[in-house]
Amino acid sequence: MSEYRAPLKEMRFVMQELAGLDQVVSLPGCEEATPDVVDAILEEAARFAGEVLSPLNRVGDRDGAKWKDTVVTTSPGFKEAYRQFVDNGWNGLGCDPEFGGQGLPKLLSTAVSEMWKASNHAFSLCPMLTQGAIEALMIAGTDEQKAAYLPNLVSGEWTGTMNLTEPSAGSDLAAVRSRAEPVGDGTYRIFGQKIFITYGEHDMTDNIVHLVLARTPNAPEGVKGISLFVVPKFLLKADGTPGERNDVYCVSIEHKLGIHGSPTAVLAFGDHGGAIGTLVGEENRGLEYMFIMMNAARFNVGLEGLGDAERAYQRAVTYAKDRVQGTEVGVRGGPKVPIIKHPDVRRMLLSMRARIEAMRALAYVTAAAQDNAHASQDAAAREKARAFADLLIPVVKGWSTESAIDIASLGVQVHGGMGYIEETGAAQHLRDARITAIYEGTTAIQANDLIGRKIAREKGATIMAVIADMRAAATQLDGDLAAIGARQNAAVDALERAVLWIVANFSTDPKAAHAGAVPFLHLFGIVAGGWQMGRAAVVARNKMVAGGNDPFWAAKLATTRFYADHFLTQAEGLAESVVAGATGALALADDSF
Repeated sequence: MSEYRAPLKEMRFVMQELAGLDQVVSLPGCEEATPDVVDAILEEAARFAGEVLSPLNRVGDRDGAKWKDTVVTTSPGFKEAYRQFVDNGWNGLGCDPEFGGQGLPKLLSTAVSEMWKASNHAFSLCPMLTQGAIEALMIAGTDEQKAAYLPNLVSGEWTGTMNLTEPSAGSDLAAVRSRAEPVGDGTYRIFGQKIFITYGEHDMTDNIVHLVLARTPNAPEGVKGISLFVVPKFLLKADGTPGERNDVYCVSIEHKLGIHGSPTAVLAFGDHGGAIGTLVGEENRGLEYMFIMMNAARFNVGLEGLGDAERAYQRAVTYAKDRVQGTEVGVRGGPKVPIIKHPDVRRMLLSMRARIEAMRALAYVTAAAQDNAHASQDAAAREKARAFADLLIPVVKGWSTESAIDIASLGVQVHGGMGYIEETGAAQHLRDARITAIYEGTTAIQANDLIGRKIAREKGATIMAVIADMRAAATQLDGDLAAIGARQNAAVDALERAVLWIVANFSTDPKAAHAGAVPFLHLFGIVAGGWQMGRAAVVARNKMVAGGNDPFWAAKLATTRFYADHFLTQAEGLAESVVAGATGALALADDSF
């Protein structure tokens, strides 16, 4: 079975030419990311992903995490791989140097994260949740909490979790019923049960730091009455090391369709007198703080979609080149050929590859915007970058994950009947990818956030500025790229039509607007991806005009043309679904379903 190989050439191209690596590393605090450092990190991450994490991917799927008497044992090899991960400093790559991190740009850590997710989705979930806990404590934690927890979270010696969901409160966090009873000195006893807690219990570290949503006794009902608490698995001794076991236990782990190597825990807080926790930030602002974790997690789940798609594509290409079946179309009496010679197999592989390139470009450009939002010295530039990143994160999450499911499914199709057999590995990518469109906010939640908070609330100001950038970029698609430019212009017109309709109708007909929210998310993702593909094509064309004969440039033009012909052409239909699709979606009576 083939192992994952990081597409370093493509990654470097996107980082440099589309995401603006040179500009990012010029930002204050990013100076350490010299070209030599960036290359060394990418090369070593690719080695670790391919040689350490990838071989464990199948192991985790086959021999998933096990639960017995509140104790969870991770898949064979995971504990040892995590130790290497921590010892090599990977966990603190983008974290604040004040707490032991390396302070490297989000753009670089995004490329590295893609490698973890592509090589071993289940393993990558543990450090991903830890990063979210770090961000929440950095912004809302007290000085004492930061000193107590951040050094070990940043290093990866301890891991973090986010505890939102309860048996009676799925995505509706207003229904959270876990309670926090004050006992003095800022300490609380936490009672309740949380479900779907990724790496809520495991054997890879000697402490787990849970961030938990709960209600204090006099809290108002609804989301305005939720507070956030730090609840460690082991309480800390005076010297900061783990001591007495806290009253939080794993009562089971879920049996899932995929990501078997990632334990998804049911945690019980307070069955033996109350789990000790401390308040993060101000009382009743917990959901606001938790959204810090959720926003970071949503971007990273989009990278999971990208990683699963890349891995499925690599496996499909390997199989298509090796599998000999049938004669080449139009060659009468010819020899049997590898299936990559067959037109429809090529179409499927290009459908996978072109979308992966678009997804990667959009994610990396969004990562660079987050770097600028954090570190630019110009206030207006920071605000513009923040607005852009906020607009794109639900698209990176929603569109990339939905695309990944289809791409992984195509990977199975390329394998034919063998794709349906677990031993080939193709089916695992489909099973693993399926969760990405659900957790950290379903596709509909991302889409509703996009049309409501990110577009209607500001009357479309940010997205219209992005549309203007798209139109400006399309002017460079001339000459031999004119056909791509025509597709892009038509797609941007469709996007603008849908945006104007949402702005005009969101308040007066909210049901109609929400009925078209997911089609709009797909529309925006496709057009934004095409925008980045068009920019890439211009770079490739210019390189070739200047005498560059690297096959990489011709391949970039080919995938961009395929994307324009097969995906940008979907924009007008999706726009029609947005502006006119509500009638059918809302017409059927409940009893008629």
